[in-house]
Amino acid sequence: MEFIYIFGRLIFSLGANIYQKKLSHQGLHPFFIVATTYFVLSLLAAPLLGVVEISQLSHAFWLDAFLASLFDVGGWMFLVMSLSKTELSVFGPLNAYKVVASMLLAIVFLNEIPSLQGFIGVLVIIAGSYFLTPSTGDLQTNRILSLLKDKGVQARFLSILLFAIGTIFLKKSVILGGALATMVFWSLMGFLLVLLSNQLFLTGGMKSNLQASNKHLPTIIAIGAMVFVMQYFTLLLLANMMVAYALALFQLGMVLQVFAGYKVFNEKHITRKLLACSVMMAGSILVLMA
Repeated sequence: MEFIYIFGRLIFSLGANIYQKKLSHQGLHPFFIVATTYFVLSLLAAPLLGVVEISQLSHAFWLDAFLASLFDVGGWMFLVMSLSKTELSVFGPLNAYKVVASMLLAIVFLNEIPSLQGFIGVLVIIAGSYFLTPSTGDLQTNRILSLLKDKGVQARFLSILLFAIGTIFLKKSVILGGALATMVFWSLMGFLLVLLSNQLFLTGGMKSNLQASNKHLPTIIAIGAMVFVMQYFTLLLLANMMVAYALALFQLGMVLQVFAGYKVFNEKHITRKLLACSVMMAGSILVLMA
């Protein structure tokens, strides 16, 4: 079953990213796209309230579910912002930095000092980043620094960091209340938080985005449904303690996103980006094995 969860998560995540990127090219603001996704999530989650034994949920569950929702809403907002500015074939390989973010969090919060192999793995991931940007012919231009200065890449790194923090609380809420309860309240709390975020950061643009979104309702519903299934599969994986196994196989998503960028958005330099994937996947495996 774990393989089905992992494969399903990869496919639904890829599908949601493709459609979110398409919507961002239709003039919809990334924050508004996230709000529509959470609106659909809340519609799917609300009927499940009758199945959840709310009285059995502890205070710790509510706190962890809220914090998971808070960090994940921020993660989704920066993720879609990155998709709107960055090629999918660059966006995908950056997933390798999830293991780097996890390592940094372990150092800061758990005082876990990685082994030499772990540090080498991080250096390999960074080296793989070199192949994500084309050569400019200027010897003075550092390709890795050029990549790091890209606004879309910076947004992707922020989303990775926020998701990595959110996963800590997500896993705790799954342990305390189960995957279904976590899914329901992660969706409902997230919808309220994303509405507040849009009110704060998208002032004046909500009405125009609502009008522009009318013709994209089937796409919006499809994105919400895919994210719902993807997130539930993620929670089931967390519940079954398959984190290391899942992280390793999730790296395959890089290759799928590079091919999708080539096929769907006609992105260039695919061979070089596949090379970047290979190097960064090798670095990820080194870190995970360490």
